[in-house]
Amino acid sequence: MIRVVLATRNAHKIEELTRMAPHVEWLPLPAAVGDPPETGETFLANALQKARYCHERTGLPCLADDSGLEVDALAGRPGVRSKRYSPEATDTANNARLLVELAAQPAAARGARYRCVIAIVGLGPEAVFEGRCEGRIGFEPQGSGGFGYDPLFLPEATPGRAMAQLSPNEKDAISHRGAALRSALAGLG
Repeated sequence: MIRVVLATRNAHKIEELTRMAPHVEWLPLPAAVGDPPETGETFLANALQKARYCHERTGLPCLADDSGLEVDALAGRPGVRSKRYSPEATDTANNARLLVELAAQPAAARGARYRCVIAIVGLGPEAVFEGRCEGRIGFEPQGSGGFGYDPLFLPEATPGRAMAQLSPNEKDAISHRGAALRSALAGLG
C-alpha cells in the first residue's frame, strides 16, 4: 500500500480522496508542518507549491490539489481565489457574492466549470493531473450535500440537479477532483 501525505487540512477533501482511493494510505498533514503556501496565480502553480512544501518537510510522497470554480460571465473568476472570494471566506458568503455578481445574467450566460489540478511529489518525477466538471451556476442554492459552491453548481452530467444534491458516489463519478484523481492513479500505475 502506498503511503501519501495530503497537503491539506480540508476534511471534505480528505474524505473524498479516502473514499475514491481506499487502497492508498492517506496520511493527514502533520500539524508541525504548518500550512502550505498558496501564492500562485494558477491552480497548477499552487498545487505544485503545496506538494513540494509538504514533501520537503515530511520526506514522504505528497499529494496536493488546488481547485476552484471558473465562471465564464466573470472572466474565469473566482478561479484560484474560490476559497477566499468574499471577505468572510465562508461557503455561505462566497455563494452569496457569486449570486450578486451574476444577478443580471440569464441561464444561458451562466456557464461554469470546476477545475482541479493534482500534483504529486516524491513518487518518482513530479507529476500533475487535471480534472474538470462542466456546468452552470443556478439562481439559488439547492441541496444540502457537498461544500463550497456545490449548492449553486449544476453539472452538465446531472441535468436539473445541483452538485449538493448528488450522493457522494455520484459526485465522485463526475467531479473535477474525481477526474484528476483517476488520472493520477492511472498515471502512477
